[in-house]
Amino acid sequence: MVEISESELKRLQEQDEELRNFKEIAINLKPSPGDIPEIRGIDVYGLSIPYSGELGGDHIIYVDFNKRYDIDARINRAREKAQEQVALNLEKCRHMAGIALADVSGHKITDALLSLMLHQSFLLGSIYELERSGEITTRLFENINTRFYKSSSVNKFVTLIYGEISEDGRFRFISAAQPIPVVFSRKYDRIVDIHPDSLVTFPPIGTMPSYEDIDRNKTQTVLGFKERYALNEINLMGNGDILILYTDGLSELNDGREDYFPEKLERLLRRRKDGSAREIAEALQVDALSFTCPHDDLSFVVIKRD
Repeated sequence: MVEISESELKRLQEQDEELRNFKEIAINLKPSPGDIPEIRGIDVYGLSIPYSGELGGDHIIYVDFNKRYDIDARINRAREKAQEQVALNLEKCRHMAGIALADVSGHKITDALLSLMLHQSFLLGSIYELERSGEITTRLFENINTRFYKSSSVNKFVTLIYGEISEDGRFRFISAAQPIPVVFSRKYDRIVDIHPDSLVTFPPIGTMPSYEDIDRNKTQTVLGFKERYALNEINLMGNGDILILYTDGLSELNDGREDYFPEKLERLLRRRKDGSAREIAEALQVDALSFTCPHDDLSFVVIKRD
């Protein structure tokens, strides 16, 4: 039996206390039920299942513009400054919500640190975006990418999808190396094909600086520069259509003999298509975990057009 000195025991206790403090901070930034967007005609619910413990590298951020911000006050201030386009953009925010799903490389508790950095950077940047443009633009993600490139190591990066779902079922999004969203058509009772060539994706956040960065001549890069972020668009055309955002923990789920994705996912959606977004998400959680024990964090967001 190894004996531990009193000073060593005290050091270990202090480290344990620091880890518990870190976990408390990180857990408080996880989305609560009250953060889930409420949009007319759209039902949203997401789940994140850490690979180990309470925390991992996956992270979900909801932006219900009506809940988070005083849209009326922001519109009035924009008009007082004769910023009519900003006011018009803010008016559009009443009828949409934003959803960010991130996946940090690694799934240890401490990998959640990058999730916390992304969380705070995104929400702080969103405030400036609303004041400047009345909407969240790709400029925000250019700045986040630059900041992460200059502050994180090359083997620690973040894949990200951020999109905004509108009342009319339109989902506009950018993707930084995240899997292509799945669309289940109620009319055809199956997952519909989305050709990858019709969508634009970009390198993970923090791996390549943007060519649009005004300070690029001061930036050293081994992999070169990435192009400016571009938007993709998917439409939920019919009532009951389901859109799923997910991390690679779901798309790479395998029990050693077969994959869960996409065939078993499609069967689950076919059985549960009449449920709410929450019911579908919870059924997916049960189905995936009963299929096999995940080897990565597992996260997804279900968006259903009512």
